[in-house]
Amino acid sequence: MKKDSYKTDVIFRVVSINGITEVTAFLPHEVDSFEGHVNCYAHCGQHGTADYHYCVSKSRLATKDEYKDLKKEMENLFGYNFRILKKQNRKKYLKSYYKVRSSK
Repeated sequence: MKKDSYKTDVIFRVVSINGITEVTAFLPHEVDSFEGHVNCYAHCGQHGTADYHYCVSKSRLATKDEYKDLKKEMENLFGYNFRILKKQNRKKYLKSYYKVRSSK
């Protein structure tokens, strides 16, 4: 798939919830719900939404080696062009959050 020209912010984390561990890509500035959840993607389950702060509390940053397969999958399937981050930018998050809240 052709790579997108838009740079998507992403944070790759190793999430462990209820005994299941997997690398998850969080799109920390793409609010998807009225509650403020952000978009995320994982091999198992594909696209979804997540409470970013809860997931961060139950996870750790993924290493390049740990996230390389997920990154490649997302680039090949959807054409993502990533800007890899380590933490969420609060101002960017709030801008997206207020946009979602005002459209409902």
